[in-house]
Amino acid sequence: MVFNVSDSDTRKTITDFPYEITKMEHVWIPMSDGKRLAATIWLPKNANTYPVPAILEYLPYRKEDFTAIRDSIRHPYFAGNGYASIRVDIRGTGNSDGYLPDEYLQQEQDDALEIFDWIEKQPWATGKVGMIGKSWGGFNGLQIAARQHHALQAIITLCSTDDRYRDDVHYRGGNILASDMLWWASTMFAYSARPQDPKVVGDSWKENWIERLNTTPYVHEWVSHQTRDDYWKHGSICEDYEAVDIPVFAVSGWQDGYTDAVFQLIENLPYSKGLIGPWYHEYPEVAGPEPAIGFLQECLRWWDQWLKGIETGVEDDPKLISWIQDSLPPQVNYEERPGKWVADTNWPSVNIQNKQLWLHNSKLTDTYTKTDNVIVPSVQEHGYYNGVFCPFGESGDLPSDQRLENGKAIIFTTAPFTENIEMLGNPIFDMEFKSNQENALVAVRLCDKAPTGESTLISWGMLNLNHLMSHENPESLITNKKYQAQIQLNCVGQSVPKGHRLELAIAPTYWPQAWPSPKPVTLELLTNENTKLILPVRTPQPETDASVSFEAPETAQVIDREILREENRTREITHNMLTDTWKLEDYSDEGERLLPHNGLKHGSKNKNIYSIQSGDPLSAKAECYWELTIGREDWDIKILTDSEMTSDKQNFYLKNKLTAFHNEKQCFQRTWEETIPRNYQ
Repeated sequence: MVFNVSDSDTRKTITDFPYEITKMEHVWIPMSDGKRLAATIWLPKNANTYPVPAILEYLPYRKEDFTAIRDSIRHPYFAGNGYASIRVDIRGTGNSDGYLPDEYLQQEQDDALEIFDWIEKQPWATGKVGMIGKSWGGFNGLQIAARQHHALQAIITLCSTDDRYRDDVHYRGGNILASDMLWWASTMFAYSARPQDPKVVGDSWKENWIERLNTTPYVHEWVSHQTRDDYWKHGSICEDYEAVDIPVFAVSGWQDGYTDAVFQLIENLPYSKGLIGPWYHEYPEVAGPEPAIGFLQECLRWWDQWLKGIETGVEDDPKLISWIQDSLPPQVNYEERPGKWVADTNWPSVNIQNKQLWLHNSKLTDTYTKTDNVIVPSVQEHGYYNGVFCPFGESGDLPSDQRLENGKAIIFTTAPFTENIEMLGNPIFDMEFKSNQENALVAVRLCDKAPTGESTLISWGMLNLNHLMSHENPESLITNKKYQAQIQLNCVGQSVPKGHRLELAIAPTYWPQAWPSPKPVTLELLTNENTKLILPVRTPQPETDASVSFEAPETAQVIDREILREENRTREITHNMLTDTWKLEDYSDEGERLLPHNGLKHGSKNKNIYSIQSGDPLSAKAECYWELTIGREDWDIKILTDSEMTSDKQNFYLKNKLTAFHNEKQCFQRTWEETIPRNYQ
């Protein structure tokens, strides 16, 4: 995972702010149990005389090295505009005390409430606090808002979710998200093993490091909870939306893995606004594809309104502003996504109407006509060209031409459109079906097919068919019994031009997105009136839509950094025709950087392999490898991890190994092995 700072020509670097800035490094925030959290604070120099509101970003990603570059363009910007901008390492990460045993723990929230208490006591603080964060920081902003501390007045949450089971890197549609379950666990396995800096904390770093190195891999817990139980309900604000009673600005991008949550949040939180651009999993002032926007200026409008009481007009903004993307041929990365901004004053929007399409032979038609049922067989290697679940903007993240996939699924195609259509929201596929196995899943793709033949993936979704009744209480299917299922595809903001077609692809496999069912599955689609595709078609609102505009991106000056090793990425799919084995190998050398201001250097390499043999779902195997380095002239740390996940009909098998080096000498090695029963997966 790389936190990049874009060199976009449209971004303006601000060096002259309304307020002169001071930076407070290595600030310790004491917790009631004696632990200390490490903070860096940027604030106006005169804040002790003229106190200011505070903005908190609260992450496990190491402020002194790993996020120092990206932090430098954002936190000084807020401070220069009259805020105390605070970056805190979560307990057990960076230089903070302790170790981190899992994501989104109660302890993480409790510590945040104590941070608020501490802020209120500072001479530079008015006592009003906002939270901002992307991904983990977006998640915990929502979760901490639900704790209703009086100091927290508003949040900005980016690339996050309201439901940890439905909409995160562990499960999708009740299926194990094989592409990310082990990868993200292996990422945190390596990240959480990095030590405190002895130059900051002293000799105690060694004892704490041993504690961090012995942290049980998170994947054990995640695979142990295969249904939506209390483990996942914790931290899912959808359990009680009313608990979030402060203004929420929810932001994401169409290339992100978490866009659906924006729709959920603005529909269910009364004091909320939504923004969706064309972007990857990144802040919009630096994100690709273009257009990037002046997002930090938008943040200031939000903070000025809710933390300073200045009327900025955010209350009058549309409920949702989104970028409708123009149709483009498939590419594994885009520098730009042409399109237009649109505005919807409410959500659900009166501008959205459902368009229904029925299955007829190999076609999608506007009217239902009785036709023969359709048999959908398993092809285990279906899904390799889907791209990554949550693109960070690395080259190769996006889906390839779906003609490479369509021979491995059953395809239904519309006639060429006679006029342009725009879609905004979640496509839905309703289907009546029968299964020849007790355990089964279904994956659905929606593609934009150009007159010249290229097929661009615009949305996909999947459902564990054992979860038809609920994600909490799965049941075995009765073979050859008729069932009704509804598959929600990922949300879209997409224009499909005149002359193009839509393709609907259906399969009972989607590797490596879904862990395969234990036996090959054949589905029978019952092509009656209840089996149909529903599209969220938006009627353009020229006057309202034309009113949307943003300033060009602004940031503070990025800190100096020296590139010791350039980034490099390869992503290859191979097919061994002798063994009929397919393999995806994804390698990212995320480079190495030196930070002159503190002398720290850090680098990372990551390799992920997903393999499967045609016809054999039990051959599925995920492997993830990390190498992390951190250090300075007289202190050098290297972490190596390798993680593996396999299964048979009854169990999942997990193996994780961690090796640590201090000044080039191996000082730690441990292997964890775990067997976990399959629970309708």
